[in-house]
Parts: sequence; C-alpha cells; structure tokens
Amino acid sequence: MPLSNLVPIPELYVSYESAQKLKVEAADLLSWDLTPRQICDLELLMNGGFNPLKGFLSEADYNGVVDTMRLADGTLWPMPITLDVSEKFAEQIAPGTDIALRDQEGVILAILSVTDKWSPDKHHEAEKVFGADDLAHPAVNYLHNVAGPVYLGGPITGIQQPVHYDFKARRDTPNELRALFRKMGWQKIVAFQTRNPLHRAHQELTFRAAREAQANLLIHPVVGMTKPGDVDHFTRVRCYEAVLDQYPASTTALSLLNLAMRMAGPREAVWHGLIRKNHGCTHFIVGRDHAGPGKNSQGEDFYGPYDAQELFREYESEIGLKMVDFKQMVYVQERAQYEPADEIADRDKVTILNISGTELRRRLREGLDIPEWFSFPEVVAELRRTSPPRSKQGFTVFFTGLSGSGKSTVANALMVKLMEMGGRPVTLLDGDVVRKHLSSELGFSKEHRDINIKRIGFVASEITKNGGIAICAPIAPYTATRRAVREMIEAHGAFIEVHVATPIEECEARDRKGLYKLAREGKIKEFTGISDPYEAPEHPELRIDTTGVDVDHCAHEVILKLESMGLIKG
Repeated sequence: MPLSNLVPIPELYVSYESAQKLKVEAADLLSWDLTPRQICDLELLMNGGFNPLKGFLSEADYNGVVDTMRLADGTLWPMPITLDVSEKFAEQIAPGTDIALRDQEGVILAILSVTDKWSPDKHHEAEKVFGADDLAHPAVNYLHNVAGPVYLGGPITGIQQPVHYDFKARRDTPNELRALFRKMGWQKIVAFQTRNPLHRAHQELTFRAAREAQANLLIHPVVGMTKPGDVDHFTRVRCYEAVLDQYPASTTALSLLNLAMRMAGPREAVWHGLIRKNHGCTHFIVGRDHAGPGKNSQGEDFYGPYDAQELFREYESEIGLKMVDFKQMVYVQERAQYEPADEIADRDKVTILNISGTELRRRLREGLDIPEWFSFPEVVAELRRTSPPRSKQGFTVFFTGLSGSGKSTVANALMVKLMEMGGRPVTLLDGDVVRKHLSSELGFSKEHRDINIKRIGFVASEITKNGGIAICAPIAPYTATRRAVREMIEAHGAFIEVHVATPIEECEARDRKGLYKLAREGKIKEFTGISDPYEAPEHPELRIDTTGVDVDHCAHEVILKLESMGLIKG
C-alpha cells in the first residue's frame, strides 16, 4: 500500500477528448488574457499544487483567507489566489458567466465559471496578508499599482497546461513527483525552497537537513516570479545543474516550481509547506527570514528572522509536513568546514567566516574574488557570465523634474561627457525625441503620460540589457510609474535616478517654451506643477538644483556619482 504522500492527488484537468471539444466551444466565450502571475497561479491550481482549491477564491473564501488564513469551510489556506481584472472587463461579466482564460499568445488554458465578482479592500488585504500596507513590499506595490481593481472567483475547468520552452525535463507536476518518489522507493522526502543560486552553505544545510530527517532531498527552486532584482531563473537553473554533481544522485532530485512568490514571510512559509505537501514531500526546510522581502519604508526588516518558523510550527500538524528549521551555517576557518552558527562552542577561539547575499552581489559587481570556501567555482563562473563587473554593465540615468528645471540640458551635457570617455554606446531618450518616434499618437492625460514613461523605460531597459548607457529626461511626475521603470531596468543593470530639484519659481521664471504662462491662463490642462501634482522622489540616487549653477558642473556631479558606484572608471 503506497504511503498517503505518494498516492495521486486530484487535478482540475478534463480528459483530452473533452478538452478538444471545449476548445471549439470556447471560441464564443469572452476571453481574459492572463498576466504572468495569473498563469503561475492557474498552472498550480490545475495540476493540484494548490489542492484543495478548485479554482480562484470566491468572495467568502477570500475574506476567510485574508482574515483568518482559512477558507469558508475552515480549511487552512494562507494566501489569496484571486483573478484580478480591469473594471472595463468586469463590466461585461456577471456571476454565472463562463470565460476563457488564455495565455499571452492567445492559447486557451482553462475555463473559469464565474460565481463571484467583487471589488476588494486592498488596504485591508495588504495589512492582513503582508503585515503592512507599505509600498516598499513588492507584493503590496503589485496589489495597488499592477493588479486590477475587481476580483473574479469560481471553479476552473483545466484544458491544457501552460507551455514552457525551457528546462522541460526539470519541470514536474505534483503527481509526476509522487510517481517518481514511488518509483525510487523514497518514503521521506525533505524539500528545500530557494530563489537564489546554491552555495556551499546551502549544500551543507541541505545535507544536514536530509540526515536529520533521515530523508531524501528534493531541491525545489521557484522559477515563476520572485522578487524584482533577483538573479534570473535561467542563470539560477544553470547554477543548480552545475552543483547537482555534488549531491549523491540516488538520494537527491531537482525539480522546478512555477510559483509566483508573494514574499509574504510567515504566511508564505505556511503556503510553501502546503504546496510541498501536495508535491509528495514529508519534510520542509524553513529558512531564517523565509521568503522575506527585505526592508520596509522605515529601513527595518518586514518580518522578524524567526517569525516564519514560529507560524509554521503553530500549524505544522495541520499542514501535514514536518518542519526542519534552517540553522544559519557559517564557515569555521580552522576546521575548514561549515557549522551551525549557534552550535560553535569555541567561537571565541576560532575564525568564523560568512558572506551575505549583499556582500556576494558587491563582489560580483566589483569583479572581486569570491573564495572557494564560499561557493563552487562552477557557480561563480555561471554568475560572472551573467553579471560582469559594473564597469562593463549597461546602466540608465533617469532625470526627473519639473518642466524648465534643466533636465534636458544636463542630460545633453552628460551624454557628451560619456561619449568622450568611450567604451559603451550612449543613447539619449529626451522627451521631445521620444514623443516623435515612440509616442506620436499620445496626448498629455495622466494615462498617456504614464504610457509614454513606460515606453521610455522599456527602451532604456533593452539598452541597459545589451550593455549600453541610456539617458532619459522626461518629467515623470508619478512615483508609481518611476518605480515600474526602475524595476524594468534593475533586472538588467543599474538605475540612477537624478532628481533635478530646481524650485518651481525658477522654472517658471525661465519658461523658455512659454508653457507656464499658458498653464496659468488655463489654456493647458493638467500641467505638472500648476494644475497637476509632481511627486518628488524621496530617495533618488542624486539630487541637483540648477539654479545659478552652470550646466558643466551639474553634469560633472552625475559623473562623480557614476564613478562612486563603480559604473565608470575614475
């Protein structure tokens, strides 16, 4: 009799024949094109990774999950899994409607039978699920600035799984993993959750965890969506494959999990546990600050280092998985081995070495040595390929400020100085040039200005990705839009926000284009600084004021900043 963790679990897919029939019938249904995050959620709904959910949460289930981490029937479930849509789309939907859910190429993946439609209180959701309604948290920012305002709930009929063109052999559904464990005769399986490359400390930790639980090891990294700025999953999977040789093949498996993380700390740990239980695991390693998003707007950690372990322990029997708590592993130089930090009796007599994630990134960025005791040469080589030293990477300088503040003038001077230095192609994306080539059909409403800035950001991110320098000089009055652009660019290189903080009186006195005069007379609607707000950046990399200062000096300040960040050689 197979163990309960190895018997197949229910999936939401219909048979192949039914799927073919539904595909034809779905041609008449309204379609919703899923976002990348929704595709991740849908895949795990359909393949049983989110068992016992049968679809996107109803309003009653959503309220229960947000307030008490339980579905309406009392089942433990800590994370809202909702289908967020635009107001325009929601207007066409009433409960009782079926809609086709399609990927970004228009391929139908599932049908949603809508039972509920509501506008959630997102402030309440942020407070309860993430512990604070603070935009420094990537999931809170997503909730307010990316996700749609209306939620749809209802059961899912799965037609086919999302297409993945990468690492196909490494992707397994919960039932495929359960079948593998049955075949291998594994009864106890400890899962290791990671969104980072594996270094020697992780290897030591996973070895110990497997030994402690007398279990086999499943390295189960997340390749859906992690935190903005994380190492991309292609690089990470190449790193995992490089270190797999260090593990005994008969006791270790590597499988990729297409999960969109929320970085919700304690709740996320419980959620990860339930997901791993569905994948046939019996034990789960919960790390220090598990799935924490870093610092909040006050500069403090969002969650305490052991909050996740405490919450997991509280629900351990209900999750149905044993927790193996992650010890912080440090390297003891004299013994040339890793040991748990809290178990070193002679700590005042030995040299303890440790490299944090931040320190590792700094060493990569500056091309410094990464010692062999810290990581495997194969992993370091892989990381160096995708993250060369900063002085060889592309970057974007993004000027923001009021009309007439001197942004374009300083940007032009900076461009010439960087071209004089040579070494990387330099592109200036100035407001007027962009309006002509990229955005000629756009007006000046808030919505159109946002689209324009995001287009600039997209082009700058492509330039940065390919090792060039992009200089942008739009007004960019809104914090949320600038943040979206920062995230686009920081995936590929450095983003330097320069706030040209010239006071409005000075800008209006210059009024070279006569725009302030027209705005004061009410002839230009929604003019930044007069009839529309300018949200000044709180923490730009650099702030300059061009009042009474020559342009050359301002551009030189930017150059000094770029030198101090290691982006150009001094």
